[in-house]
Amino acid sequence: MYNGWLIYSNEDIQANKAYIDWFIEEAALQSIQLELVRREDLMIGIHDKQQAVLRNGKAQAMPDFAVVRTIDPMLSLHLESCKILVFNNSRIATICNNKALTHHAVHQLQIPMVDTYYSKASILGTTPPLPFPFVIKDVAGRGGKQVYLITSEKEYKTCIQKLQRQEVIIQTCPVKPGKDLRVFVVGKKIVASVLRESDTDFRANYKLGGNARLYRLNEQEKNSIQTIVNAFDFGMVGIDFLISEQGELLFNEIEDVVGSRTLSAVSNENILRLYVEHINKQIQLKPHR
Repeated sequence: MYNGWLIYSNEDIQANKAYIDWFIEEAALQSIQLELVRREDLMIGIHDKQQAVLRNGKAQAMPDFAVVRTIDPMLSLHLESCKILVFNNSRIATICNNKALTHHAVHQLQIPMVDTYYSKASILGTTPPLPFPFVIKDVAGRGGKQVYLITSEKEYKTCIQKLQRQEVIIQTCPVKPGKDLRVFVVGKKIVASVLRESDTDFRANYKLGGNARLYRLNEQEKNSIQTIVNAFDFGMVGIDFLISEQGELLFNEIEDVVGSRTLSAVSNENILRLYVEHINKQIQLKPHR
């Protein structure tokens, strides 16, 4: 039987208890022992010239794999250096938790997206690089947070002052407001797509009160999304798209620590079962001891 760590930060455990229990149950059904581990209990570093992982101050046997459900690329990188398979891997964790890095990487694949500039907020001048209206996003923001629709010079100055210590992206917004598409991916497989809509906010996030329904991708959309999927070594992610005024999908971001609350609300798809199957196959394909 393989054994793995399911790593969460303490503040996220209670809010995700049902999801954690579901994950552990699905793993057990496939003969995998998955143990919840608090990120705060782990200390990583170098000890006596060796890579070290301490749990509650003590060394212990390492797991076969780890599913990191908190944003911590350094943790993922360190666990990989200890020959532990990590989902999502450190490259995904690094790129996909930084919106500027994500847009840079996906642009190389010639995937359509809105005009996007990257900058530290502290070095932005009084004249923005794009005409109003536009959107400013903290590169590390998640769940629709730290996203600001800017329609005037006053809003622009207020926003960059608020985010002055952050790195940001600045984007045009010739898109349908309050509407986006999340595509759930496991490994190289597109699992399902969910259209999210809001009548009250320019952001369509489900947690922010948006509505959701299943969406059927056409062949062109599937091919474009598969191009992204094939370029990365995903475990489980959500790839988000905005929708142009003409109905074209425009790349928006990739969610590393993606939840499936929206998908579960609109379908019977058991994405965690598929994810555990993927993990199982990866362990068998890539011996790490």
